Amino acid sequence: MSLLAREVADTWITRWDAQQEGYVPDREERFTAMIDAVEAAVGRPDPLVLDLGCGPGSLAGRLLDRIPGATVVAIDTDPLLMSLGRAVHAGRDGLVFTELDLREPGWAARLRLDRQADAAVSTTALHWISGDELRVTYGELARVLRPGGLFLNGDNMSVDDTAPGLAALDLALRERHRARRFAGGDRPEDWEQWWRAVAADPALAALNTPREETAGHHGSESRHLSAHVAALRAAGFTEAGTLWQNGDNRLLAALLPS
Repeated sequence: MSLLAREVADTWITRWDAQQEGYVPDREERFTAMIDAVEAAVGRPDPLVLDLGCGPGSLAGRLLDRIPGATVVAIDTDPLLMSLGRAVHAGRDGLVFTELDLREPGWAARLRLDRQADAAVSTTALHWISGDELRVTYGELARVLRPGGLFLNGDNMSVDDTAPGLAALDLALRERHRARRFAGGDRPEDWEQWWRAVAADPALAALNTPREETAGHHGSESRHLSAHVAALRAAGFTEAGTLWQNGDNRLLAALLPS
């Protein structure tokens, strides 16, 4: 694996956070709500937390800032994003990056944890997993969480299109909000622009090539709230619902039975 200089990685993660905030302007508020919920739910100062689709570790780092006794296992398949995270968080106690595909059966066992996780979190990541694969992801998660374990998914999840009137209003609100935000035409760097800039940086070439071959972004395969709730209930989570919300930006929480 290619090792990146911390300064290089820090620059790219700063740009990553900025482009993510372009899509989710209240991203930090959602992070805060997620970590509040973890603190309130786990009941111990040293929780074991899984970060699903961790990217460069933006959420994992913030979680450890707040709960320094935690252990966070950060899971993703993207070699470039994980290399950025490893470089920036090199030597940090309590953070382990693990390359696993959450769509594949058996990923939970391959973690080889020494105890069941207290909680799992994810942010702006699981929408790219299709409906059938999402059931695999959540089914595996249920196996590795302790009884009463908490799952939190922060993402843009829309009203189901089986309610067409509400879905149309949901879309209209999002479009009007976006139009107001960018009325002056000053748009931040977006997802595609960020990755094009990465591809042009020679320092990242060795990491970006395998990413283009094996990872990539698959779009919004499961963008409806109902798809996630149904997959969670099928996996054995007995409670699932929105814990925090701003428009279609939601924090979906689910609990396993105690």
